[in-house]
Amino acid sequence: MRMRKKPNLQPRMERCAEVLVKQPESLSGAWRKEFSGYEQLWLEIGCGKGRFTVGTAQEHPEVMLLALEKVEDALVIAMERAVEAQVENVRFISMDANKLREVFEPAEIDRIFLNFCDPWPKSRDAKHRLTAPNFLRIYADLLPMGGEVHFKTDNLPLFEWSVQQFEAEGWEISELTNDLHENGNGGVMTDYECKFREMGVKINRLAARKADTTKDASAGAAPRLRDAALSDARGLINEVYKLECKRSAGCR
Repeated sequence: MRMRKKPNLQPRMERCAEVLVKQPESLSGAWRKEFSGYEQLWLEIGCGKGRFTVGTAQEHPEVMLLALEKVEDALVIAMERAVEAQVENVRFISMDANKLREVFEPAEIDRIFLNFCDPWPKSRDAKHRLTAPNFLRIYADLLPMGGEVHFKTDNLPLFEWSVQQFEAEGWEISELTNDLHENGNGGVMTDYECKFREMGVKINRLAARKADTTKDASAGAAPRLRDAALSDARGLINEVYKLECKRSAGCR
């Protein structure tokens, strides 16, 4: 997510300190003990401004939702949303997804959400996609048997490529649609998703379950990706971003 730098970022972060996990690595192996009053631990990777985060936490008070975001200018908005809504079952982590194994022990997370992540369209950058085999093996380590990854995107080429990766890595795809909102109820939406729906854009979604066939770190190094370029560079996220900038004061 690209955002303009906020000059008052740190004071705003400090005002929301109650929902921020400042040293997440210190809880590795102890997350369930720390939040023992909740039935499950869910992880959202790339929470952005937190619309989905707060809405999902409100719908599932029995779950502790951990929301990860590396862009603090977006993270602070998500944190403020949670504090304003007085949502108690959300905690935020400022971190890159590459470090997940440093923060969580095996089978410590019950469900993972990936919403509208960067497609990294060039083949040489495919390993950075959050649905690339190297990341899928991290998720397999974090989840127990039967744990799920839920993935949404507007980018059809990325979605079709991701389905292939999940299947090749041995995940069981239990839900799959290319038009999530076809029947009017697609669940809690992200900020981008809300805009896309208003524009009539179809949203792709899948749920993939960890099975006996799912490859994790014990399977060795993830395969090297070749010929992985996507035909659609960024879906509509880039266009929505440009529109937002034009409407914002001081942004040209």
